[in-house]
Amino acid sequence: MLANVVVVVIATGVLFLLPDPPGTAGPSAPASAPGRQAQGAVPTPAPTPEPDLPPADLPQPITATPEFARQVKANEAGMVPVIMYHRIVKKRRASIDRTPDQVRREMERLARDGYVPVTAQEFATGRMDIPAGRHPVVLTFDDGHPSHFALDDAGMPVKDTAVGIIYQVAKKYPGFRPVATFWVNRQPFGLQSRADQARAVRWLSSRGFEVANHTWSHPYLPGLAKKGIAEQLVRVERMLKALGAGPSQTLALPFGAMPRKRSTVQKGSWDGTGFAFKAVFLAGAQPSVSPFAKDYDWRAVQRIQSNGKKGECRKWCSQYWLEWLDRHPGERYTADGDPERISIPRKLRGNISSKRRGQVNAY
Repeated sequence: MLANVVVVVIATGVLFLLPDPPGTAGPSAPASAPGRQAQGAVPTPAPTPEPDLPPADLPQPITATPEFARQVKANEAGMVPVIMYHRIVKKRRASIDRTPDQVRREMERLARDGYVPVTAQEFATGRMDIPAGRHPVVLTFDDGHPSHFALDDAGMPVKDTAVGIIYQVAKKYPGFRPVATFWVNRQPFGLQSRADQARAVRWLSSRGFEVANHTWSHPYLPGLAKKGIAEQLVRVERMLKALGAGPSQTLALPFGAMPRKRSTVQKGSWDGTGFAFKAVFLAGAQPSVSPFAKDYDWRAVQRIQSNGKKGECRKWCSQYWLEWLDRHPGERYTADGDPERISIPRKLRGNISSKRRGQVNAY
C-alpha cells in the first residue's frame, strides 16, 4: 500500500507541473468555453434552460426483514469502492490521467455489475439509501479540473466531461444514479469569474452532486504548520459558501498526504471561520470498509485510483479491485434497501460499530 501511495504522490505532483492539453485549462488559467466571462466584467443574466437529464432521486425505502435481507444477500458490513479520478483528457500525459473512453467504459462496467453511485457525504454519514441487492460506489474527482464539468450552449453538460459521461451512463443504465463528489481548489472547474463559478457549483449541487474541499492551492500538507493548514481549508470553505455550497462535510487530502498531527485536518478554525469534516479521504490503495464497521476510520478513508493493471496498479487500482470484488461477492457491500437497518449475515454481527448495533438486522 505504501508503494502505491508514493506513486500517487509522484504522479499527482507531475500532473500539476505538466501543461494542460490543448483545449483545457489548469488550476490557474481559465478554460475557454461558451458563456465564460472575463474577470471584472459586470455579470449578465444567463438563460437557465432545464435540461432533460436523469434525476438523482433515491428509491422509496422499504422495511427489510431478516428473511428479505437473506434473499437479496445483503451485507452492509462489506467493502465500498471509492474511486479517485483526476484529469479526463483525450491524450494522457500523466499516469493518473484517464481518457473519456476509459472513464465511460469503467462506469458502464460499474452499472452492469450492479453498482449505484453515492456521494462521499452520503457514504460518510451512512445514508447510502440505494435499492436492495445493489452495491454503492463513490465516484470522486480531485482538483476541480475543467474536464470535470462544463456546459455547452444549450445548457447541457459537455459530452466528454465527467458530468457528461455520468449522465450518458445513467441514460443507458437507468439504475446508475447520476451523482459524484468534486473536491475543488481555488478555481473550480477552471472558471475565473465568481459568477461563473457560482453558476457551476449551484448547477451541480441542485442536481445531487457534492462540491467540497480539496484545499486552496493544493499544497503538501505535512510541510505546513497548523495555522497554514487551517488557512488552506478555511479559504475554500469561505469560497464555497460565497458560491452557494458548503459547509463541506468531506475533505480529500492533496497527494493523499496526511499531516503528522491528523487532527489539524479534521476540525479547526482560521481568522474567525471554522471547519469540521465528517470524513477525510486518502489517495489509495484499496476499497473502504463500510462506514458501519467497527474498524472504519473516518479520519483516513481509503480510495482506489481509476486505472488498469500495469506497473504498481497490478494490485492497487480500480480494475484490479473491481475484479477482486466480483470474485469475492461476500466481501462487497450489498444494500438491503432499508435506511434504518443494517443488514448483515449473522456471522458478521461482531464487525459492526457498537454505536450502530441497535440497527443490526442479522440473518
